Amino acid sequence: MINNPLKSKLAAGQVVMGSFVTIPSAALTEIMGLVGFDFVVIDMEHGPVELETAEHMVRAAELAGVTPIIRIPHNTTHLTLRALDIGAMGVHVPDISDPAAARAAVASVKYGPQGRRGLAGVRAARYGLQGSLANYAAMANQQTMVIAHIEDVQAIDNLDALLAVEGIDVYYLGPVDLSNSLGIPGQTQDSRVTDLVEAAIQRIVAAGRVAGCIAADSRAARHYVELGARYIATHAIRFMVNGSRQFMHEVRP
Repeated sequence: MINNPLKSKLAAGQVVMGSFVTIPSAALTEIMGLVGFDFVVIDMEHGPVELETAEHMVRAAELAGVTPIIRIPHNTTHLTLRALDIGAMGVHVPDISDPAAARAAVASVKYGPQGRRGLAGVRAARYGLQGSLANYAAMANQQTMVIAHIEDVQAIDNLDALLAVEGIDVYYLGPVDLSNSLGIPGQTQDSRVTDLVEAAIQRIVAAGRVAGCIAADSRAARHYVELGARYIATHAIRFMVNGSRQFMHEVRP
């Protein structure tokens, strides 16, 4: 199994930057790695990416030297298993609202005795052709990551209990879903959302855990880092849109 530099950077106290990729494209995934991101999130929740394409996107990430993470659509053992078996180094798990859901996510990611992930000679294990499966399983338990999405009011209410769950690598705030949970969908700049996100980041950091958040732009990314967040993800499509708009504005005002 490949070492996970993303996990090593976080363990060393570094800030890491990544990008969601919702377009089913190995080339775009590779480009996100080549421009210098620490990780890419291959999005199988909000996008048309299917498993076979996701596998090619994982290969592209590996080729570019960037850590591939997959956002699964549901917190289930089966979906987690398939994402990790094709070589993802971790999963973004949606809707972690209580400790039971958090523990279930960890158990799905880890092999025994830490969890219940099924073991086989899959791609992540180099098809069982390089070393023993026992060695692979032990290394996988060290290298794989669980990124728990904190994206509704119930999760905020249960945050202290969630922070006590072992095996969660990142507690990731989702302002858009939080706005929906608050009954003001899409109003991510409303103070009810921003105050909730900022307070949650500070609580996560105070507990000695890693906080993460989506950042719409570099200003937002810097703001979250100043609050103590160390896992920041933006969006590849936003770069494409912003760059294209700027070009068109400059050549055809």
